[in-house]
Amino acid sequence: MLEDLSTVWNAKPFGTSITVGQIVLTSLLIFIGYLVSRLSVYLLNRRLATTRLRPDAVQAISRVVYWLILILVFLTALSLLHIPLTAFAFITGAVAIGIGFGAQNIINNFISGWILMTEKPIRIDDFIEIDNMRGVVERIGNRSTRIKRTDGVHLLVPNSSLLEKNVTNWTLVDNRIRTTVRVGVAYGSPVREVARLIEQAVTEQNNCNDSPAPYVVFDDFGDSALIFDAYFWCEVEGERELRAARSNIRFRITELFEERGIVIAFPQRDIHLATSSPLAVRVLGSHEDAE
Repeated sequence: MLEDLSTVWNAKPFGTSITVGQIVLTSLLIFIGYLVSRLSVYLLNRRLATTRLRPDAVQAISRVVYWLILILVFLTALSLLHIPLTAFAFITGAVAIGIGFGAQNIINNFISGWILMTEKPIRIDDFIEIDNMRGVVERIGNRSTRIKRTDGVHLLVPNSSLLEKNVTNWTLVDNRIRTTVRVGVAYGSPVREVARLIEQAVTEQNNCNDSPAPYVVFDDFGDSALIFDAYFWCEVEGERELRAARSNIRFRITELFEERGIVIAFPQRDIHLATSSPLAVRVLGSHEDAE
């Protein structure tokens, strides 16, 4: 029995020096190496998640460890099969030519992904805008980057597009964003008091910065209103929080104006009829009169 197993184990089915035992050991090595690489990346991500590293740095480290383990497994497998690396010289050249002609976009996106991970013009959790679409970067993969738009839809963008197109990164350096709130009040309102109340409403918001301080500008004499603009900086992580900050300020402005009897303007028109004869005005007081 053992002699039969030994014969099968040492058999050379392909007419080469590679035996069945070497094939089995190599297959087990590749399978176990793949499992070890995945498990190592999982444990490494859990460990690094407790540190102060950003998610993009954690992903870069995990990816490097993953590929290093696979390369070591591949080299060990070649060693078990007694295959020198020089045997792949011709195959490598042919593969390189094939990649050059048939997989340009794939290689371009792969290299672009590593550029994004090293230069970090876009990082995980950044709020970006591309092609009039806004969202948060969730993952930078080998071929594409996954972005969760503000409406909850997930968008896959090729990595090369993030380097070739104009991309607005709202949170590249920090989360400070300047925005404005416009208010129109009725003519005859105390303009100094209006400016003070608008500034008060802005400064009362928790996520609005004190430095640089918010300021209010009396912008224009409108057709139906006196126009004021409030400029201020906010600490937000995306458009949703920015819109919420502006909404809270408008709520507070409305409350302050109501307390002091200041009217928020609305469109009004004076109509002048050029006629020399008096006009008859009839008030409909019942359903019969209306008919």
